[in-house]
Amino acid sequence: MWCDRLVRGLDGHEFDVYAFSVGQGQEDAGWVELPPQVRRVRTAPLWAAEEDGVVHGRRARRRFTEYYGELTAALCTSAEPGAAEKPGTAEADRFANALHGLAELARDEGGLVAALRSEQAVRALERACRAPGARRAAREARVSDLLTVADHLERALRPLSLDWYEEDGLGAVDLCHAASGGIAALPGLLARHFFGVPLLVTEYGVRLRTHYLTRPDASPAVRSLLAAFHGLLTAETYRAASYLVPGNAHARRWQERCGADRTKLRTIHPGLDATPFARVGEDRREEEREKSEKRETRGKGETREHAEPHTLVWLGRVEPARDLVSLLHAFAEVRAAEPGTRLRIVGRPSGPEGEAYLGHCRALAAQLFPDEADGPHAVGRNPVSFEELGGPGAETTADVHAGATVTVLSSVVEGFPVGLIEAMFCGRATVSTDVGAVVEVIGGTGLVVPPRNPRALAEACVSLLRDPERRARLGAAARARALELFSVEQNVAAFHGLYLETVARTPVRRPVLDGAGDPQPFAAPAEAHVPGHWTEPTPRAVPTWAVETPEPVTETVR
Repeated sequence: MWCDRLVRGLDGHEFDVYAFSVGQGQEDAGWVELPPQVRRVRTAPLWAAEEDGVVHGRRARRRFTEYYGELTAALCTSAEPGAAEKPGTAEADRFANALHGLAELARDEGGLVAALRSEQAVRALERACRAPGARRAAREARVSDLLTVADHLERALRPLSLDWYEEDGLGAVDLCHAASGGIAALPGLLARHFFGVPLLVTEYGVRLRTHYLTRPDASPAVRSLLAAFHGLLTAETYRAASYLVPGNAHARRWQERCGADRTKLRTIHPGLDATPFARVGEDRREEEREKSEKRETRGKGETREHAEPHTLVWLGRVEPARDLVSLLHAFAEVRAAEPGTRLRIVGRPSGPEGEAYLGHCRALAAQLFPDEADGPHAVGRNPVSFEELGGPGAETTADVHAGATVTVLSSVVEGFPVGLIEAMFCGRATVSTDVGAVVEVIGGTGLVVPPRNPRALAEACVSLLRDPERRARLGAAARARALELFSVEQNVAAFHGLYLETVARTPVRRPVLDGAGDPQPFAAPAEAHVPGHWTEPTPRAVPTWAVETPEPVTETVR
């Protein structure tokens, strides 16, 4: 979504979109309507590779064996994950040279699909694992491990065989913007290698961290070799990129840990569209004032039971990482302190694991909160409701937050909390656990508690439920912060400035008009893109010192 908003917001630039698909379902979903600044779209599947019919001759097979052997040798001899993913090391240079050699071979021969699937590739990997100096985990690799790793490398290196790396393809753009690291950045990496196109890499979630946390059931040899591959690929991407753009401080710390040069880092928060939440945010102050007046009448004869009940809202994907169990135990303490308070859990389960976790949470809620009834002949209702978006009162996320007194986030693992920003757009006071980029997003406009601590979570919720003025004050501050830092407008403006800065620092590669041979640096300075006239126009003549505005900059976004 942030790519879509960025492309639509930068209507003064032209875009070529190069996209990978990850499954048949994604391709069957169809195409979105594209803005006029998108000149063309090229796609390629990462989930399947068609036979290209390329048959390598003897010389090409020798080149493949050499380059693939060097690449696998770098995987087997690099240090343990977390220690050798830094650009400039011997193994990082060895990996980069082998990767570029394979890319040049694929370009010369028309592809590497058959070679990467061949027995020749598996035997080269086996020799690298058995060679002197290989790590212990690599030496212990079994045949099944070698086949697994070779299959993963074949899928990861599929972008090398694409026909995108031509003068009229990626060679014709001024800047490549990779929407994530890892394999998705490979085309931009090769465009820089072949044509010198500057590369910009945005990571809202660090891909290398994801690879470290996946494949928990794989053997130590498979985990070690794949971690080495993605670590070295990340090191080469970070080395080649002109700028790295983390979406938050949490991602920035991971990039630095993985070897990123601090001078290349530029943090740009993702931009969200605040329009759907505008009505709720603007009405919040009036709602809090009315609720405060109602509660003040308690001292004038109205009982506590007749006051408007409080509502806590949790919104997101239902999965164990969201720690709804701690939230339910915390809500039990909230109910003891503030009877009548209700909890709405709104979200769909994430896969089979999420389905099982949702069932467990429903059972726990039924155990902790027996159905309540106003009298012996009335039907009781559980104070905890499990809902999905699209249902009554939850048609949109804005509708959900509109009915919230306090929005709660209880996660133990969190990246960039988009749901929390949506609550801030709505002017809601929030209680969150201190995970991921939560503190960076909240910035003092909400309460933050340690994760897996139901008592602290309950105390924070109760303190806000009992203080409507504080809720209103925090909600207003949260909305102002979200509009300032996390809107689409700030995101587009930040990337626009970074695009111009990158292009201005890159020598132009196109032939100059007068036929001179050498490219001229700063032939397209950033100042040339400022709208309006630099000098007072002269009637019927153009002064010889006037600056000619170049053609629009073309970026590639993936």
